[in-house]
Amino acid sequence: MNKKIKVYFLGSGKIAVPVLNRLVWSDRIELLGIGTQLDRPAGRNKKLHPTPVGEFAHASGLQADKIPTVNAEEFLDYLRWLAPDLIVVVSFGQILKQPLLELPKISCVNVHASLLPRYRGASPIAAAIVNHDTSTGVCFIEMDRGLDTGRVYCSFEHLLSGSERADWLEEALGRLAADKIVDVLEGIVQEENDPVTQDATLATITKKIHKGDGIINWNLPAADIESRIRGYYPWPGAAFTLRAHNRKITVRVTSASVHALMSGKPGEVLQANKKGWIIACGANALELLTVVPQDKKEMRGIDFLNGCHLDKGIIVGME
Repeated sequence: MNKKIKVYFLGSGKIAVPVLNRLVWSDRIELLGIGTQLDRPAGRNKKLHPTPVGEFAHASGLQADKIPTVNAEEFLDYLRWLAPDLIVVVSFGQILKQPLLELPKISCVNVHASLLPRYRGASPIAAAIVNHDTSTGVCFIEMDRGLDTGRVYCSFEHLLSGSERADWLEEALGRLAADKIVDVLEGIVQEENDPVTQDATLATITKKIHKGDGIINWNLPAADIESRIRGYYPWPGAAFTLRAHNRKITVRVTSASVHALMSGKPGEVLQANKKGWIIACGANALELLTVVPQDKKEMRGIDFLNGCHLDKGIIVGME
């Protein structure tokens, strides 16, 4: 097509960055503007940090609109003045109300990191890993007032090996969405991508992940704990407590492997020596390959044991 597509972009999370980058450099897109969430405090000093999209925009010499409330009339007037053909939304973090959904000439298009209607909601990437899925993907949907309930323009599958961490998978799905975004938007504008209504009877919902979700429950099967270690990496992480040096310390597990032929009481230390650190689970056992002890850097599980002797048979957990 000869005429460029006028796009306003709303995004905040890391998965949005490669999609935005592709739009910035496409000669088929006229990027009217970039909107993201406000800078937020992070770290021990609670210093304000931009979103990944805000950080990318700054590093690229682009202006990002940092939007307190996306549905405010002042912002809607600004968008009306820009007159976008499409508003593209990727991991933005605010709910778009009906006046905004109806504002662009053609559509508000959301990029969602699952194969809808599976895993609507806030944490589809973690859910795919935690639930041992063999594939996931990205969907481009026509936004409506529901939670990821809009009609699907198109979807693209991404196969899973069973070893992915959440941060790796987010990067992979971001690249997949970026590879497809311009062609998908052209198809929408040219009415080549007819949106298909989701089958609501097949819908599953994911919720926002909280810090407590990372507490390791040793009563679960080892395979389920291992998938949570990967699905909740890097945040909130998967952790447990143990007694060491006359105090309780928190240990975050960053990688582990399942031992199908070992078993014991949930949380029982089956092995803790230079050959490995293995803990029994509700079914089978888990070897802790790498860990982050409280106030320490990441290290091998066996290296942690060099400075923290653990007796075989003790029970660890979140006390």
